[in-house]
Amino acid sequence: MSRSKVAVIGAGLSGLYTAQALHAVGVDVVVIEARDRIGGRILTAGEDGLPADDGFDLGPSWYWPAMQPAMAELVGELGLTSFIQHIKGDVVFERMSRERPQRFSPAYENQQSMRIADGTGAVVRALAQHLPYERIRLGTKVTAITLKDDAIELSLRTTGGGGEVFHAERVIAALPPRLLEATVTFLPPQDAMIAARWRDTPTWMAPHAKFFAVYDEAFWRKDGLSGTAQSMVGPMVEIHDATSNSGKAALFGFLGVGANQRAYVGEDALKSACAEQLGRLFGPRALKPRATMLKDWAADPLTATAVDQTGGDHPMPGSPRWVAGAWENRLLLAGSETSSSEPGYLAGAIVAAKQAVADIISAMVSK
Repeated sequence: MSRSKVAVIGAGLSGLYTAQALHAVGVDVVVIEARDRIGGRILTAGEDGLPADDGFDLGPSWYWPAMQPAMAELVGELGLTSFIQHIKGDVVFERMSRERPQRFSPAYENQQSMRIADGTGAVVRALAQHLPYERIRLGTKVTAITLKDDAIELSLRTTGGGGEVFHAERVIAALPPRLLEATVTFLPPQDAMIAARWRDTPTWMAPHAKFFAVYDEAFWRKDGLSGTAQSMVGPMVEIHDATSNSGKAALFGFLGVGANQRAYVGEDALKSACAEQLGRLFGPRALKPRATMLKDWAADPLTATAVDQTGGDHPMPGSPRWVAGAWENRLLLAGSETSSSEPGYLAGAIVAAKQAVADIISAMVSK
C-alpha cells in the first residue's frame, strides 16, 4: 500500500486513537511508525525490559480521572480495568547524605493516581485491535514530507534501509513537535515562527529516566511503608511503589541525574547506585532485587533530540495554531504536547487526537 487518504505519523496513544476513530467512520487511513512496536512513549515491559502484556510502565503510568476525564472515558470505552496507585503507609524522606532517612505519616491523601491493570500498554493494544493489521506500518521512518498539487509525498525509510515514497491527501503528525522539527524535512519549509514553536515545545518524558527494581514480594508494605520516598541525595529524587495489579512487586524512581551525566556514568553504575539508594531508604532487602531496569528516554532517538539533553519545563497549553502557510490545510499536529488541555499527559494525547479527527472529518464534509 503506497497511498491513503490520511497518513498518521506515530503509533503512540494519539496516533492510534486518531487512526481507529477515522477508520471507524470509513476514512482510508494508514499509521506509519518508526519503532518496531506500537505505543511510542508508552512502554509496558517485563523484567527483561522487553514489551509485555503484564509488566511495568517504563513510560507513563498514571492518570487522574477527575482532572483528566478524557483518559477516564477512554479506559471505560475500551473495557479496561484500572486500580489505585498504592500509597498506604509511611513516606520516607532523605534530606542529606550524612543523615539517616526519616519516616513520616502523611496527614492527608491527595486525589489518588490511577493505573491500568496489565500496564498502560493495554490501552494502545486495545486501540490497535480496532485497525486492520495492514493499516499499521512498523519500522518505517518518515524522513521528508513534500507538498504537491494533488497530494502530499512522504519519503520513507524502513529499518532494513529500504526507501519508499508514500502519498496521502492529508497528514496527521502524532508525535512531539520538537521531534518532528528535528527529524523530518519539509518542502516547502515550515513557516519560521511555526518551526521555532515546534523546537521550543518541551517533549514530555524526553529528558527523564526511570529505574525499576523487581522483588519477590512487596516487603516494604509489611514494614508499614507506602513505597513512596523523596530524596535530596539521589540518584533518584522521587520513588514510588510500582507493584502490578497482578502482584508483581517492584519499586521505581525518577533519576535526578541529568542526561549528559547519565551517559557519562553509564547504565551499570547507575543501576548499582539506585539499588544502593533503595537499600538506604527501605532496608537491606531492597539491596537484592530479582531484576532491575533502567529506561533513559533521553537516550532514545525516537523520543528525544539534542535539545532535550539539558532538561526542560513541562509543555503548557498555548495557541491552537501549530501549522501555517501552504501547509495549513494539509498537515495537522496531534501529539500530546499540542493539546489544548493536559498537554504532555496521556489525557492530552486523547484531547489532541479527538481534535485532529474532528478537523479531518469537517474538512471532508465541506470539500
